[in-house]
Amino acid sequence: MTFNSNADVSGSGAKRRGPGGGVIAGGVGGLGAIAVILLQIFTGGDFSSLLVGPESGSSASGEGTEISNCRTGADANARIDCRLAAGTLSINQYWAKQVSGYREPQLIIVDGSTPTACGTASNATGPFYCPPEETVYIDPTFFDVLEQQFGDRTGPLAQLYVVAHEYGHHIQQITGVFDRYPSNGTGPRSNSVRAELQADCYAGAWVAAAADQKDAQGVAFLQRPTSDQIRDALDAAAAVGDDHIQAMSGRVNPESWTHGSSAQRQKWFGAGLQGGPRACDTFAAGNDL
Repeated sequence: MTFNSNADVSGSGAKRRGPGGGVIAGGVGGLGAIAVILLQIFTGGDFSSLLVGPESGSSASGEGTEISNCRTGADANARIDCRLAAGTLSINQYWAKQVSGYREPQLIIVDGSTPTACGTASNATGPFYCPPEETVYIDPTFFDVLEQQFGDRTGPLAQLYVVAHEYGHHIQQITGVFDRYPSNGTGPRSNSVRAELQADCYAGAWVAAAADQKDAQGVAFLQRPTSDQIRDALDAAAAVGDDHIQAMSGRVNPESWTHGSSAQRQKWFGAGLQGGPRACDTFAAGNDL
């Protein structure tokens, strides 16, 4: 997905932070499980304890510094940190029109690692949304991991899909989805999978409307995505499907799924792309996921 070079993308409020200490721990409702799954695939050990949150009273350290020298769409096209930050301007504008009383989450670009209220953020944990902080954490080198481990080229739209997916979890947080549908274990029809698929659907809904979001001068932040860019985002969705990740170990176990299969993730991204947020009620889908 390409930014219009003259779009004003300043003022996103995104920050960068790091390094930090602590053990690896996954956030809630994000892509952080990838690191643990990979450890289990390649070592045969049980690292599920790494997904446990921090001890009570743990918190993020330091507020970070605002992303600098990110003023125009040309900057966003040239730099990944600026691209992720600029993308939130469009995502926030979109959801402010969709959700009454919308409040913007914080985006933190992680340099190396940093402690959070949901555990340590790094490229090992992957991008995640931390509900207690209403903050999305992303180490951009995570996209290198996706390319190296899964062969997914993670172009600009694929990168923004990941951001939009995590912002989808924020929508679930502020609209009460997490409260109404608490985690009920794992499996292809679990609430965990339904929440992840809904976030994929929300990401697709934003992609469909991304080019309609404009800066203060009326310049669209983003150009309409090409078919190749949409395919790139779909490939990214497939790359983080539970079955695709597990297949690398030679054994696919649907009852352990937490994020959904590649086909499910692509399906629900496409549902949002075609039907908007109203098409995203994965919790009402019954067995038809």
